[in-house]
Amino acid sequence: MSLRLSLAGLVTGLSIAAASPVLAAEGAPKPPAQNWSFSGPFGKFDQAQLQRGFKVAKEVCASCHAMSLVKFRNLSQPGGPGFTPSQVAALAASYTNIKDGPNDSGEMFERPGRAADAFPAPFPNEQAARAANGGAYPPPIDMLAKARTYTRGFPTFIFDIFTQYQEQGPDYITALLTGYVDPPKDFPPLLPGQNYNSYMPGHLIAMPKPLNDGQIEYPKGPDGKSPVPETVEQYAKDVSAFMVWMAEPHLEARKRMGLQVMLFLALFAGLLYFTKKKIWSRLPEHASKH
Repeated sequence: MSLRLSLAGLVTGLSIAAASPVLAAEGAPKPPAQNWSFSGPFGKFDQAQLQRGFKVAKEVCASCHAMSLVKFRNLSQPGGPGFTPSQVAALAASYTNIKDGPNDSGEMFERPGRAADAFPAPFPNEQAARAANGGAYPPPIDMLAKARTYTRGFPTFIFDIFTQYQEQGPDYITALLTGYVDPPKDFPPLLPGQNYNSYMPGHLIAMPKPLNDGQIEYPKGPDGKSPVPETVEQYAKDVSAFMVWMAEPHLEARKRMGLQVMLFLALFAGLLYFTKKKIWSRLPEHASKH
């Protein structure tokens, strides 16, 4: 019996450890909390930031990572980057290798993209992706902002309940993209295909540093200059915000609906209170005490 209980405890412990955020288990530093326009119950996406983040994702991330859950037309829907339908159609048509079919001959063929198409994956399958990346699999990034998290610890998580803080994912992604530094002198030598990252659990990551200052040219303002700096930090924040939108494109509608529900419940509670008072006021005083 004791052996059976020990095995059960071991399995339970392993299950809890597997369900816990890996950052806490590996002792990696906590990512710095960033300021996000979409945080809090009244938060909204910054359209300009989403457009910049899409540019980073398209020019850098999409060469290895899939984002096939997002369709071109989503870019013009309310609450998103705010591209026009004509811009979306032109963007979709720039992808000339969308696989379709079969045709009348029973063969698959390639055609230009349409607004209803999903973003094409850079590799046909996981095996091809691993073969092209030294055995490492680049995960899809369309849900990554929801899949990555970390423990903020006590007493921060208590305040998070009241502030509705849910930005652990973009905080972690931003920190990861900016966390490429030279390893400490006492760190074991890196093997081929390994890179050191301050915020990666275990500090080893297969993905090489993807961003560099001045790598991506942002749209210029009337003065001929970009309204934001073209730095690794800015690129990381912009693409992290875009990844949050990909993971939850209806975030603004959800928050708006939540606010309306809370206002309705408050009004409904008030009506119930005054209804109760009016009904009970008609009863004799001694009856109300019983």
